[in-house]
Amino acid sequence: MLVLSNIEVMYLNVILVLKGVSLEVPEGKIIALLGANGAGKTTVLKAISGLLHTEEGEVTDGSIEFDGKRIDRMDPEGIVSMGIIQVMEGRRLFQHLTTEENLRIGGYSRHNGGDIKKDLDMIYHYFPKLKDLRNQTSGYLSGGEQQMLVVGRGIMSHPKVMLLDEPSLGLAPLVVQEIYEIVRQFNAEEGTSILLVEQNARAALSIAAYGYVMENGKVVLDGPADKLKENEDVREFYLGLSQVGEQKSYREVKHYKRRKRWLG
Repeated sequence: MLVLSNIEVMYLNVILVLKGVSLEVPEGKIIALLGANGAGKTTVLKAISGLLHTEEGEVTDGSIEFDGKRIDRMDPEGIVSMGIIQVMEGRRLFQHLTTEENLRIGGYSRHNGGDIKKDLDMIYHYFPKLKDLRNQTSGYLSGGEQQMLVVGRGIMSHPKVMLLDEPSLGLAPLVVQEIYEIVRQFNAEEGTSILLVEQNARAALSIAAYGYVMENGKVVLDGPADKLKENEDVREFYLGLSQVGEQKSYREVKHYKRRKRWLG
Protein backbone atom coordinates (compact mmCIF):
# COMPACT_ATOMS: atom_id res chain seq x y z
CA MET A 1 0.00 0.00 0.00
CA LEU A 2 2.69 2.50 1.05
CA VAL A 3 6.23 2.13 -0.32
CA LEU A 4 9.31 4.28 0.37
CA SER A 5 12.17 3.58 -2.04
CA ASN A 6 15.63 4.88 -1.14
CA ILE A 7 14.43 8.31 -0.10
CA GLU A 8 16.79 11.08 0.87
CA VAL A 9 15.55 14.14 2.74
CA MET A 10 17.36 17.44 3.00
CA TYR A 11 16.48 20.53 5.02
CA LEU A 12 17.36 24.03 3.81
CA ASN A 13 19.19 22.43 0.85
CA VAL A 14 22.18 21.65 3.08
CA ILE A 15 21.24 19.30 5.95
CA LEU A 16 20.94 15.66 4.86
CA VAL A 17 18.68 13.88 7.36
CA LEU A 18 17.51 10.70 5.62
CA LYS A 19 20.05 8.71 3.64
CA GLY A 20 18.38 6.15 1.41
CA VAL A 21 15.48 4.94 3.55
CA SER A 22 13.32 2.13 2.16
CA LEU A 23 10.32 0.55 3.88
CA GLU A 24 6.85 -0.80 3.15
CA VAL A 25 3.52 -0.59 4.96
CA PRO A 26 1.27 -3.41 3.67
CA GLU A 27 -2.49 -3.10 3.72
CA GLY A 28 -4.03 -3.81 7.13
CA LYS A 29 -0.72 -4.23 9.00
CA ILE A 30 0.96 -2.42 11.90
CA ILE A 31 4.57 -1.60 11.07
CA ALA A 32 6.94 -0.30 13.75
CA LEU A 33 9.69 2.22 13.00
CA LEU A 34 12.12 2.17 15.91
CA GLY A 35 15.19 4.15 16.85
CA ALA A 36 16.70 6.53 19.35
CA ASN A 37 15.87 10.22 19.48
CA GLY A 38 17.29 11.97 16.43
CA ALA A 39 17.45 8.85 14.25
CA GLY A 40 15.16 10.40 11.63
CA LYS A 41 11.90 8.58 12.43
CA THR A 42 9.66 11.66 12.55
CA THR A 43 11.23 12.98 9.36
CA VAL A 44 10.12 9.77 7.64
CA LEU A 45 6.53 10.46 8.72
CA LYS A 46 6.69 14.09 7.57
CA ALA A 47 8.08 13.00 4.22
CA ILE A 48 5.05 10.73 3.79
CA SER A 49 2.45 13.25 5.01
CA GLY A 50 3.89 16.18 3.05
CA LEU A 51 4.64 18.24 6.15
CA LEU A 52 8.29 18.53 5.12
CA HIS A 53 7.24 21.33 2.79
CA THR A 54 6.15 23.44 5.77
CA GLU A 55 9.61 23.13 7.36
CA GLU A 56 11.82 23.85 4.35
CA GLY A 57 12.50 20.15 3.90
CA GLU A 58 12.38 18.18 0.66
CA VAL A 59 12.63 14.62 -0.61
CA THR A 60 15.69 15.05 -2.84
CA ASP A 61 16.05 11.47 -4.05
CA GLY A 62 14.03 8.26 -4.19
CA SER A 63 10.24 8.04 -4.22
CA ILE A 64 7.17 7.55 -2.00
CA GLU A 65 4.21 5.73 -3.52
CA PHE A 66 0.73 5.13 -2.14
CA ASP A 67 -1.56 2.73 -3.99
CA GLY A 68 0.80 2.94 -6.95
CA LYS A 69 0.80 6.75 -7.14
CA ARG A 70 3.76 8.96 -6.28
CA ILE A 71 2.98 11.34 -3.44
CA ASP A 72 6.36 12.82 -2.50
CA ARG A 73 5.66 15.98 -4.52
CA MET A 74 2.09 16.44 -3.31
CA ASP A 75 0.93 18.98 -0.74
CA PRO A 76 -0.37 17.84 2.68
CA GLU A 77 -4.01 18.51 1.77
CA GLY A 78 -3.81 16.24 -1.25
CA ILE A 79 -2.18 13.49 0.78
CA VAL A 80 -4.85 13.72 3.48
CA SER A 81 -7.55 13.46 0.81
CA MET A 82 -5.99 10.17 -0.30
CA GLY A 83 -6.44 8.74 3.19
CA ILE A 84 -3.10 9.28 4.94
CA ILE A 85 -3.31 10.88 8.38
CA GLN A 86 -0.42 11.81 10.70
CA VAL A 87 -1.04 11.84 14.45
CA MET A 88 1.79 14.09 15.53
CA GLU A 89 4.02 13.77 18.56
CA GLY A 90 3.24 15.95 21.56
CA ARG A 91 -0.56 15.56 21.87
CA ARG A 92 -1.40 18.64 19.80
CA LEU A 93 -4.96 19.66 20.54
CA PHE A 94 -7.20 22.69 20.26
CA GLN A 95 -6.97 23.03 24.01
CA HIS A 96 -9.74 25.64 24.35
CA LEU A 97 -12.22 23.27 22.68
CA THR A 98 -14.01 20.34 24.29
CA THR A 99 -13.12 16.71 23.74
CA GLU A 100 -16.00 16.20 21.33
CA GLU A 101 -15.30 19.40 19.43
CA ASN A 102 -11.73 18.18 18.85
CA LEU A 103 -13.09 14.87 17.58
CA ARG A 104 -15.51 16.61 15.21
CA ILE A 105 -12.61 18.58 13.74
CA GLY A 106 -11.00 15.22 12.92
CA GLY A 107 -13.90 14.52 10.60
CA TYR A 108 -13.53 17.74 8.59
CA SER A 109 -12.22 15.88 5.55
CA ARG A 110 -15.24 13.58 5.43
CA HIS A 111 -17.62 14.40 2.61
CA ASN A 112 -20.69 12.91 4.27
CA GLY A 113 -21.43 14.99 7.36
CA GLY A 114 -24.27 12.64 8.27
CA ASP A 115 -21.73 10.03 9.36
CA ILE A 116 -20.29 12.19 12.14
CA LYS A 117 -22.54 10.79 14.87
CA LYS A 118 -21.78 7.25 13.77
CA ASP A 119 -18.07 8.07 13.79
CA LEU A 120 -18.29 9.55 17.29
CA ASP A 121 -19.99 6.38 18.50
CA MET A 122 -17.10 4.40 17.01
CA ILE A 123 -14.54 6.55 18.84
CA TYR A 124 -16.43 6.15 22.12
CA HIS A 125 -16.46 2.40 21.52
CA TYR A 126 -12.67 2.34 21.35
CA PHE A 127 -12.13 5.05 23.99
CA PRO A 128 -14.96 4.86 26.57
CA LYS A 129 -13.15 7.43 28.74
CA LEU A 130 -13.58 10.05 26.04
CA LYS A 131 -17.34 9.62 26.12
CA ASP A 132 -17.36 10.53 29.81
CA LEU A 133 -15.13 13.51 29.02
CA ARG A 134 -16.84 14.65 25.83
CA ASN A 135 -17.90 18.03 27.30
CA GLN A 136 -14.63 18.60 29.17
CA THR A 137 -12.23 21.28 27.88
CA SER A 138 -9.43 19.25 26.29
CA GLY A 139 -6.65 21.36 27.79
CA TYR A 140 -7.58 20.06 31.24
CA LEU A 141 -7.35 16.36 30.32
CA SER A 142 -4.53 14.19 31.62
CA GLY A 143 -1.66 13.25 29.33
CA GLY A 144 -3.09 9.80 28.69
CA GLU A 145 -6.54 11.19 27.97
CA GLN A 146 -5.08 13.74 25.55
CA GLN A 147 -3.19 10.99 23.75
CA MET A 148 -6.39 8.99 23.40
CA LEU A 149 -8.06 12.11 22.03
CA VAL A 150 -5.47 12.81 19.33
CA VAL A 151 -5.58 9.16 18.21
CA GLY A 152 -9.38 9.29 18.21
CA ARG A 153 -9.32 12.51 16.20
CA GLY A 154 -7.16 10.77 13.61
CA ILE A 155 -9.55 7.82 13.44
CA MET A 156 -12.44 10.22 12.79
CA SER A 157 -11.16 10.79 9.24
CA HIS A 158 -11.37 7.07 8.45
CA PRO A 159 -7.76 6.91 7.22
CA LYS A 160 -6.38 4.19 5.00
CA VAL A 161 -2.99 4.72 6.65
CA MET A 162 -2.37 6.25 10.08
CA LEU A 163 1.09 7.64 10.84
CA LEU A 164 1.36 7.45 14.63
CA ASP A 165 4.27 9.38 16.16
CA GLU A 166 5.52 8.44 19.66
CA PRO A 167 2.14 7.73 21.31
CA SER A 168 3.84 6.48 24.50
CA LEU A 169 5.93 9.62 25.08
CA GLY A 170 5.72 10.83 28.67
CA LEU A 171 3.01 8.39 29.74
CA ALA A 172 2.91 5.88 32.59
CA PRO A 173 3.42 2.22 31.58
CA LEU A 174 -0.17 1.20 32.37
CA VAL A 175 -1.53 4.05 30.25
CA VAL A 176 0.80 3.08 27.39
CA GLN A 177 -0.43 -0.51 27.63
CA GLU A 178 -4.06 0.66 27.48
CA ILE A 179 -3.50 2.88 24.45
CA TYR A 180 -1.57 0.21 22.57
CA GLU A 181 -4.27 -2.36 23.19
CA ILE A 182 -6.84 0.06 21.73
CA VAL A 183 -4.60 0.68 18.68
CA ARG A 184 -4.25 -3.09 18.20
CA GLN A 185 -8.02 -3.56 18.49
CA PHE A 186 -8.71 -0.72 16.05
CA ASN A 187 -6.32 -2.21 13.50
CA ALA A 188 -7.84 -5.67 13.85
CA GLU A 189 -11.44 -4.49 13.53
CA GLU A 190 -11.10 -1.71 10.93
CA GLY A 191 -8.12 -2.99 8.91
CA THR A 192 -6.40 0.40 8.89
CA SER A 193 -2.69 0.25 8.11
CA ILE A 194 -0.52 1.89 10.79
CA LEU A 195 3.08 3.10 10.66
CA LEU A 196 4.06 3.42 14.30
CA VAL A 197 7.12 5.50 15.23
CA GLU A 198 8.49 4.72 18.68
CA GLN A 199 11.50 4.80 20.95
CA ASN A 200 9.59 2.35 23.20
CA ALA A 201 10.49 -0.80 21.26
CA ARG A 202 8.88 -3.12 23.78
CA ALA A 203 5.44 -1.51 23.35
CA ALA A 204 5.69 -1.13 19.57
CA LEU A 205 6.85 -4.69 18.88
CA SER A 206 4.08 -6.07 21.09
CA ILE A 207 1.47 -5.10 18.46
CA ALA A 208 3.45 -4.76 15.21
CA ALA A 209 3.72 -7.37 12.47
CA TYR A 210 7.05 -6.07 11.18
CA GLY A 211 9.65 -3.58 12.31
CA TYR A 212 12.43 -1.35 11.02
CA VAL A 213 15.26 0.05 13.16
CA MET A 214 16.81 3.40 12.25
CA GLU A 215 20.13 4.99 13.15
CA ASN A 216 21.52 8.28 11.86
CA GLY A 217 19.04 8.58 9.01
CA LYS A 218 19.36 4.98 7.79
CA VAL A 219 17.47 1.74 8.27
CA VAL A 220 20.03 -0.59 9.81
CA LEU A 221 17.85 -3.59 10.66
CA ASP A 222 14.40 -4.90 9.77
CA GLY A 223 12.37 -8.07 10.14
CA PRO A 224 9.22 -9.63 11.59
CA ALA A 225 8.41 -8.23 15.04
CA ASP A 226 8.85 -11.61 16.73
CA LYS A 227 12.31 -11.97 15.21
CA LEU A 228 13.33 -8.45 16.24
CA LYS A 229 12.25 -9.10 19.83
CA GLU A 230 14.66 -12.05 19.91
CA ASN A 231 17.52 -10.23 18.16
CA GLU A 232 20.44 -9.89 20.59
CA ASP A 233 21.18 -6.26 19.71
CA VAL A 234 17.54 -5.16 19.87
CA ARG A 235 17.09 -6.92 23.21
CA GLU A 236 20.27 -5.35 24.57
CA PHE A 237 19.96 -1.79 23.32
CA TYR A 238 16.24 -1.16 22.82
CA LEU A 239 14.70 -3.57 25.32
CA GLY A 240 17.49 -3.21 27.90
CA LEU A 241 17.92 -6.97 28.41
CA SER A 242 21.04 -9.09 28.60
CA GLN A 243 21.41 -12.39 26.71
CA VAL A 244 19.88 -14.27 29.64
CA GLY A 245 16.98 -11.85 29.95
CA GLU A 246 18.31 -9.77 32.84
CA GLN A 247 17.68 -6.05 32.91
CA LYS A 248 20.70 -3.98 31.92
CA SER A 249 21.51 -0.32 32.38
CA TYR A 250 21.97 1.90 29.35
CA ARG A 251 25.64 2.44 30.22
CA GLU A 252 26.33 -1.29 29.93
CA VAL A 253 25.32 -1.40 26.27
CA LYS A 254 28.24 -1.94 23.89
CA HIS A 255 27.17 0.59 21.32
CA TYR A 256 30.29 0.23 19.19
CA LYS A 257 29.76 -3.53 18.85
CA ARG A 258 26.17 -3.06 17.67
CA ARG A 259 27.09 -0.43 15.10
CA LYS A 260 29.90 -2.56 13.72
CA ARG A 261 27.60 -5.54 13.28
CA TRP A 262 24.69 -3.62 11.73
CA LEU A 263 26.56 -1.18 9.55
CA GLY A 264 29.41 -3.45 8.51
